[in-house]
Amino acid sequence: MSMTKFVMRRVLEIFITMLIIATLIFALYRLMPADPASMVLNAKMTPELRETLRIRFGLDKPLWEQYLIYINNLLHGEFGTSFYWEGDVFNILKARLLPTILLFTTGTVLAHALGIYLGRIIAWRRGGKLEYGSTTLSLFLYTMPIFWVGLLAIWVFSYKLDLFPVGGMKTPEIWSAAGGVSLLTKIADVAHHLFLPLTVYTLVVFAGCMLLMKNSMLETVREDYIITARAKGLPETVIRNRHAARNALLPVVTAMSLAMAFSFNGGVIAETTFSWPGLGKTLVEASMSYDYPLAQGAFIMLAGVVLVAVLFADILYAYLDPRITY
Repeated sequence: MSMTKFVMRRVLEIFITMLIIATLIFALYRLMPADPASMVLNAKMTPELRETLRIRFGLDKPLWEQYLIYINNLLHGEFGTSFYWEGDVFNILKARLLPTILLFTTGTVLAHALGIYLGRIIAWRRGGKLEYGSTTLSLFLYTMPIFWVGLLAIWVFSYKLDLFPVGGMKTPEIWSAAGGVSLLTKIADVAHHLFLPLTVYTLVVFAGCMLLMKNSMLETVREDYIITARAKGLPETVIRNRHAARNALLPVVTAMSLAMAFSFNGGVIAETTFSWPGLGKTLVEASMSYDYPLAQGAFIMLAGVVLVAVLFADILYAYLDPRITY
């Protein structure tokens, strides 16, 4: 099968999978034992007002009719209107997407770049102090919950040393200054808030990536083509980078693709720890307030990104390893 036919078949599979996921998400939220209308105002609202809200939200319609409206909106690229924030779901998610990309996607790229680079070097030079030290540190970071590492970093660098803010993405006084503040000052303020959570997240993700790359390299260096390359007299750097590392990247590519995809949901624990205004916190708030359109839109967006990331990983596999054909 050619690559074009493979991609077309996978795109069709993604479309069918998205319909199944959308149906499951629709059913899941309708099974939750609560009325969204009762979550918008307080519990003392009158039955008349509650019924008015149900009609406004379209919850008075039968489930099958709600489902058809829901699927029709999705096929037209519309996610609906938020019950709680009363705004367009896509605009709400878009406003919270930039902080998530800034922190988690940047951290994921940095972590995998460092993990791949250091993992291949450690596996190639076994038995040294670098291997023992980095492996011990990576195992420690990999087994520690990110909220524990985050709280420890906040306690040391924010409370004790007072070097970085406790949380948030920006300083309100700077961004709301009446006289106006330069763009450079605002960028520096965001970078100041970003440094601590980005460092913690990068270190935690780096630990798993480095260990995976190291183990994959250790298996690759035993292959016959590595012995053949050495018998040809090729330089060690060429054997390591072009022969061993390239094939060792296959499992790391899968891990990175999924990590990049799931980074779009922000990470509820990390965002809560650092009070970062991203998609993770929005997902929790939407689920707790029974905001069907916002929660459904967020999950469908995440599912779409994950499926596209898996397709990208399959295509990249064929590039990295010529033995793989579709």
